[in-house]
Amino acid sequence: MFGIQPRDVSDDDFNPRRRRWSLWTTPPASMPTTSHTSRPRKGHANAYHMSVKFEDLCGFMVEGNVDDVNVLNEVRERIREQGRVWWALEASKGANWYLQPRISSNGGQGVISVTSLKLSVLTNTVTLRRLIRKGVPPALRPKVWLSVSGAAKKRSTVPETYYDELIRATEGKTTPATRQIDHDLPRTFPCHPWLNSEEGQASLRRVLVGYSFRDSEVGYCQGLNYVAALLLLVMKTEEDAFWMLAVLLENVLVSDCYTDTLSGCHVEQRVFKDLLAKKCPRIAAHLEAMGFDVSLVATEWFLCLFSKTLPSETTLRVWDVLFNEGAKVLFHVALAIFKMREDDLLRIQHIGDVIDVLQSTAHHLYEPDELLTFAFDKIGSMTTNTITKERKRHETVVMAELDQRTRRLGSLKMDA
Repeated sequence: MFGIQPRDVSDDDFNPRRRRWSLWTTPPASMPTTSHTSRPRKGHANAYHMSVKFEDLCGFMVEGNVDDVNVLNEVRERIREQGRVWWALEASKGANWYLQPRISSNGGQGVISVTSLKLSVLTNTVTLRRLIRKGVPPALRPKVWLSVSGAAKKRSTVPETYYDELIRATEGKTTPATRQIDHDLPRTFPCHPWLNSEEGQASLRRVLVGYSFRDSEVGYCQGLNYVAALLLLVMKTEEDAFWMLAVLLENVLVSDCYTDTLSGCHVEQRVFKDLLAKKCPRIAAHLEAMGFDVSLVATEWFLCLFSKTLPSETTLRVWDVLFNEGAKVLFHVALAIFKMREDDLLRIQHIGDVIDVLQSTAHHLYEPDELLTFAFDKIGSMTTNTITKERKRHETVVMAELDQRTRRLGSLKMDA
C-alpha cells in the first residue's frame, strides 16, 4: 500500500520480552565494513559525509551518514540523563508516582473534577507533561504508556483472562481481515530479525487478529501492522501491546480512521490541510499553486503514526507525547516536518521534489528534540477543542462524498 521502503536491520536475534541491552548499557552505533560518499545534508559545511549502516535504538539496522551516527549517540546519552531524572523523581515522590490520579489531556482518561483538584495532583500533571515531552526512558515506557494512555484502565474493566480467551476463540478462524493480515505479515519490517522470525510473526498475528475480532467494524487496515509491530518491540508482553493498540483505536485517535472507508483519515487530511494554511501559509499557498495534495505524504504519516517515516527512537518520542496528550500531537509533528524545510519547499517547482524533500527530512530526524521543539514551540498551540470543531466541519462533507462514491460504484456494478 505504501511506497517507503522498510528499515533494514541486522541479523541479531531479538525478543521484545528480553532486552538485548539496557538503558545503561546501550552500545555505540556500529560502523560499516563498506561505505560510499553521499551528498551533504543542508546546513553542514563539510564537502561530503560517508554513508554508513548502523543499529538504532530499536534494533533496526538503518542507513545514514556519519552525522546521523553522532546524533544518535548523543541521543543515547541524553536518554541516560533523562533516565536519571525519572529515577530521582521516583525516589522523591515514590515509585509509580505518575500512576496517581491526574488531570488528563487525552480524551478524558483519568480526568478528575475541578472541585476535587489538589495542588499535588496539579503539580504531578505539569511535571509529567514536561517530563514526557523530554522523553520516557525505554525501561519505563511500557508502564508509563499503559498508565497515561488509559490502556491499563481499559484492561481493568474486563476479566484478567480476556486476551487469552479472545486468542483461543479466534484460533483457526478465517475472515477477510485474517487473510489480509497473513498477506501483510511478511511485509512488516521484514528485515527486523525478531519481527521476521516465526515467533515474531506469530505474536504480531495474534495481536492483529485478536483486535480484528474485538472490533469487527475496524477489523484490519493496512498500517495497523506497522503500529502493532512497533508496540510489540516496546511493550514487555504481547497482551500489553494488544491493549495499547485497543486504546489507540478506541480512545486516542479519531474514530473511523481504520474502517473500510477510511472516513476518519479523510477528515484528518482535510483538517491538516487547513492547519497547514493557518500555521504555514506561505508553504500552503506555494504547494496549492503547484497542485500538490498534502495527503500524498500525510496519509501514511497518520495511518502508520510515523512508524514508517521517522527513525524509531524519534517515532517513540512522538508516541510518548501522543499517548499523554492525544491525537493533536500528530498534527503538531506533521506541521513541524513541513516547517523545518520551509525555505527549500518554497524553492521547489515539481511535486516529486516536494515528496523527496519531506521524506528525506523525516528519515534523517534522528534528533527527537529538534523535531519536538519545532512541533510545539515553532508551530504554536492548538487546542483539542479547535481541532474537534474542524473535524466536525469536514465530517459532513467527507461522509456525503463517500456516500456519493458508494452509490456511483453500485450503479456501475449494476450496469456491468
